[in-house]
Amino acid sequence: MDIHSEKILILDFGSQYTQLIARRVREAHVYCELHPHDMGIEEIRAFAPKGIIISGGPKSVYEPGAPTLDERLLELGVPVLGICYGMQVMARHFGGEVVAAGKREYGHAEVIAQGEPDQLFDGFFVEEKSPVWMSHGDHVARLPEGFTVAAATANTPVAAIQNSARGLYGVQFHPEVNHTPRGEILLDNFVRKICLCHGHWTPGRIIDDAVARIKGQVGSDRVVLGLSGGVDSSVAAALIHRAIGEQLNCVFVDTGLLRLGEGDQVMATFAENMGVKVVRVDAEERFMGALAGVTDPERKRKIIGNMFIEIFEEAAAALTDARWLAQGTIYPDVIESAGGKTGKAQNIKSHHNVGGLPEHMKLKLLEPLRELFKDEVRAIGDELGLPRQMVWRHPFPGPGLGVRILGAVTKEYADILRQADAIYIDELYQNGWYDKISQAFAVFLPVKSVGVMGDGRTYEHVVALRAVETKDFMTAAWSQLPYDLLAKIADRIINEVRGVNRVVYDISSKPPSTIEWE
Repeated sequence: MDIHSEKILILDFGSQYTQLIARRVREAHVYCELHPHDMGIEEIRAFAPKGIIISGGPKSVYEPGAPTLDERLLELGVPVLGICYGMQVMARHFGGEVVAAGKREYGHAEVIAQGEPDQLFDGFFVEEKSPVWMSHGDHVARLPEGFTVAAATANTPVAAIQNSARGLYGVQFHPEVNHTPRGEILLDNFVRKICLCHGHWTPGRIIDDAVARIKGQVGSDRVVLGLSGGVDSSVAAALIHRAIGEQLNCVFVDTGLLRLGEGDQVMATFAENMGVKVVRVDAEERFMGALAGVTDPERKRKIIGNMFIEIFEEAAAALTDARWLAQGTIYPDVIESAGGKTGKAQNIKSHHNVGGLPEHMKLKLLEPLRELFKDEVRAIGDELGLPRQMVWRHPFPGPGLGVRILGAVTKEYADILRQADAIYIDELYQNGWYDKISQAFAVFLPVKSVGVMGDGRTYEHVVALRAVETKDFMTAAWSQLPYDLLAKIADRIINEVRGVNRVVYDISSKPPSTIEWE
């Protein structure tokens, strides 16, 4: 079964949430791709989508130069769902009117069913109501001919539209975000009931497809993988090892920016227990030297990325037929570096896997996880038989502690942070909180504060604790850990880690903040 045989096309108009739409479609076990809104009509026909989703965007449809749809797209005879800006551009195309709203809606709202909603809304409304997340300053003031209103809010008379005969739908709210609790039902209905997709995108089939593609790409060449011990690189290693076995050579770079005891753990798991060939490189001095005095987070990411590649190429030099550099790059890495495949979303930060690579590399890139989201990667790891503690370990950034030490990076700061982080994670495990949280970590702040220990005055460093809950890592809410647990963690860090006299807790969500501080 071809996992790409049923495809949903998502056209990106610049929303930061566009990749979330893709994630929800994947949850329905249907393959999808993102492309820019101005994708050519012939390309769209060649893509042969079973349905099309038009994303939101930051513009107003009536602004001069605002992006528009190729009108032929709506004549292809396949179902189309417009979200936010997507609904407005569709309504305007068919003769409706879009104007600035008298009262803008940003945040939580409640939609109420109107008339007879189509099967797109099956199970979405409970007693004809449903909580949603709004983010718009414009609204549809006049309905286009042939469309009916499917939902409204107290401030928006047209919150959802439908033309069932033509398979055209629009929603003013964002069903893709976690803040719309039953949004996944609506998107599942679209791809399954409206587009009639069966759902071939499953972990087992993804693995079979990836193994076949890796074999086809690599042939008899050797592959070098930068193994960090995190979820992504570990799953990539297991997947590539299944495909090409002894042709895979892993390089574990001990950067001095890893978690406490991580180097020994990585070597034990892969080299001793899984039979994967792993070379360990002690590069702490090189990384610390390259990062000395550097405070800008983007520069740090690029320096770390370049250093990784240099070390990989050195390690690969001993392998005369090594041609490939494998990385555990996943969708969120790509999104936050350059707005995903479409390049329409605003750049937030670069990821070292995709933003710090030298322009002229000797090795070709192999990125078998590039199209996958974190939970898809975990599902594949489970399917491959990796240890649960490894697969479900919280994400760790490629640049490691280099981007969790704000400001300049030093060995002293890294040692302080890794000890504080280890205490934090240990307490989360011991108190049954680790698996309830999507990501937790400590951050070293480049400030000192006055404190008192015993009878003496101290002037030492500050550590911040971060814990978030998220389904997709595109949006996240801060975890409301019990006060007594936070107090215990803070007490342990201050008492056991020399150089720290204050611990603070980060209570900001994403957006507007990012999960990592840098």
